[in-house]
Amino acid sequence: MTGYGKAVVAYKDKKINVEVKSLNSKQLDLQTRIAPLYREKEMEVRQMTSEVLIRGKVDLSIWIEKDTLVNATPVNGALMENYYHQLKDIAHQTGIPEPQDWLYTLTRMPDVLTKTDCEVLEDEEWVVVRQGLNEALQSLVAFRQQEGAALERKFNEKIDNIERLLHDIEPWEKQRVEKIRGRIIDGLKQIPEADYDKNRLEQELIYYIEKLDISEEKQRLTNHLRYFRETMAEPLGGQGKKLGFIAQEMGREINTTGSKSNQAEMQNIVVKMKDELEQIKEQVLNAL
Repeated sequence: MTGYGKAVVAYKDKKINVEVKSLNSKQLDLQTRIAPLYREKEMEVRQMTSEVLIRGKVDLSIWIEKDTLVNATPVNGALMENYYHQLKDIAHQTGIPEPQDWLYTLTRMPDVLTKTDCEVLEDEEWVVVRQGLNEALQSLVAFRQQEGAALERKFNEKIDNIERLLHDIEPWEKQRVEKIRGRIIDGLKQIPEADYDKNRLEQELIYYIEKLDISEEKQRLTNHLRYFRETMAEPLGGQGKKLGFIAQEMGREINTTGSKSNQAEMQNIVVKMKDELEQIKEQVLNAL
């Protein structure tokens, strides 16, 4: 969801800047800083942004740069001359000395340097601003797509690793059954006076081994891994939340496998699977 986009468009003597930045967020959190002239269009700006950016903490800024020569505040010469004559008359009538720096005095009189024009947003100008906003949003989307492609490669790598580790468990799983059976029988042999029904012992062993069986967990984890890949391949976008839910389900199956793996070699493999999954969970926050 992280991204950055900027566009600069021109209208008459103005250079209009549009900048959009986004970070991770569970939903769209849009903050705007818009030049006063365009604030009446804030709802339209928000609508355009929300249609393009589905999720993320988004900061959007629109500001104006003007030619300083064109934008200079005009001097009200007629008013300045009127002040000059009034002050000279007052000085003559009262005997108060005239100012030594007339220009300094007159430019500080009320409204001599006050800009009185009120700027109105024209339809043609807003069309240009919309164009700039659209360019900035598309630039951010392109940035996100580049990041998403790298993220997809990372996810596929981690899924491949988990699948490989899941396959590595199988040899140890088969050996584990024989080890459990041998350990229980050896324990009984160390009790000379122990008398037991071999058929009943076999039934109890089967029951015990079935409780430690991880076939269902392996199958469900395999399904989750496949579903994760299929979800990434969906063309519409907005799969980030779904990928997060799938990763949670993968974690449940891996944890259950670990709790049933009463063999050091299997538990070591489970720890590696958890490490791969944790990296997926960290990166899935970046997925839209």
